[in-house]
Amino acid sequence: MTSFSLTDKTAWVTGGGSGIGKAICCTLAEAGAVVHILEIDEDLGNETCHAIREKLGPKHAHCWQVDVANQKQVMDVSENILQNGTVDILVNNAGIALVGALEQTSEDDLDKLFRVNVQGGYNCMYACISTMKKNGGGIIVNLASTVASIAIKDRFAYSMTKGAMLTMTYSVAMDYIDAGIRCNAISPGRIHTPFVDGFVAKNYPGREKEMFEKLSSDQPIGRMGTPQEIADLVLFLCSDEAAFITGSNYNIDGGFANLIK
Repeated sequence: MTSFSLTDKTAWVTGGGSGIGKAICCTLAEAGAVVHILEIDEDLGNETCHAIREKLGPKHAHCWQVDVANQKQVMDVSENILQNGTVDILVNNAGIALVGALEQTSEDDLDKLFRVNVQGGYNCMYACISTMKKNGGGIIVNLASTVASIAIKDRFAYSMTKGAMLTMTYSVAMDYIDAGIRCNAISPGRIHTPFVDGFVAKNYPGREKEMFEKLSSDQPIGRMGTPQEIADLVLFLCSDEAAFITGSNYNIDGGFANLIK
């Protein structure tokens, strides 16, 4: 038997066009899953889809352009996928960030983050849950953040939305445990993605190397995490090896949540 196999499973991954989402899509496909990439940026989604198909064949990846904050779009895509397929796994990865304390957070800012990070997760779970119940079970993995449970400066709106994602995870795990649906959260710390590089370049021009090293050293382990490390944890939680795990939150943060005083 092969450990962590997802053969004959179908996974939906939101925000799979780059960074952590791309690593998750590729990792689940390599484990045998058929991966449906739900991505607002069609070009990035197609890049991930092409990379998987080139390596594993055309049946392993499909891309759908969708704004997860728009329930109609999510339901339309869901209906199209379910006409000829199913859903065994949902990974709610899509999300956006905002730097700012309460006074620097406008009503529009707050609404935008809520719609993508919270309502987007709700929309996708809503679209999948009835099929998972009919199938006798399913797996949901929600990407939260260390800031869902630990305060850091200037992340008011982002922390609020990730806290909501975490508590939605607990609620869904409780409500659907008898339906055979497992729901868990992952709370990454600082992960080296294109977003981090863009943030450093935009806010610290000419000091990129210095700031990258400072941001890396904030983690007790002394570096940022990698998208692949997040993807490997997602794979574990989606596999049969994690069959006894539901309603849990996994910090993957280089010790940030528990070792920073």
